[in-house]
Amino acid sequence: MATTHLTQEAFDRLQAELAELETGGRAAIQQRILQARELGDLRENAEYQQAKEDQGFLEGRIIELRRMLDEAEILEAVDDTSKVTHGTKVSLRDEDGDVDTYVFTSTHNKPDTDLPVVSPESALGAALEGRSVGDKVTYEAPGGTFTVEVTAIEVF
Repeated sequence: MATTHLTQEAFDRLQAELAELETGGRAAIQQRILQARELGDLRENAEYQQAKEDQGFLEGRIIELRRMLDEAEILEAVDDTSKVTHGTKVSLRDEDGDVDTYVFTSTHNKPDTDLPVVSPESALGAALEGRSVGDKVTYEAPGGTFTVEVTAIEVF
């Protein structure tokens, strides 16, 4: 099993989403299916076909959420800014001298901020994890090979 790293906030949010989908979401889809059936021939009933397709997406999301929550490892709050780790805010200088700031966390933990997220599962994220201020990191991306320097690490 692959571990899903989640903050407590993200874990709680995903649990609430799962509970809503398993109750209200399923009930709403069932109601749509029942109403669409009343319209007649199911083979040519666009409302019925759409409701069944939506039901499939809903059930897929329920399965995905259950898997993530079953495999979840709750991350501890970050208070160490000596290394890039889950929950830190990291500033990077690219080869052109531009500095951009990111939140280092998985996309499931996206905090309420306008800052972009760098996921540890990404090429850049994998190269950054555990690095310190002043470290230069080279990584492969679809656009080529890039080098960035860690200029700051802060608690987010």
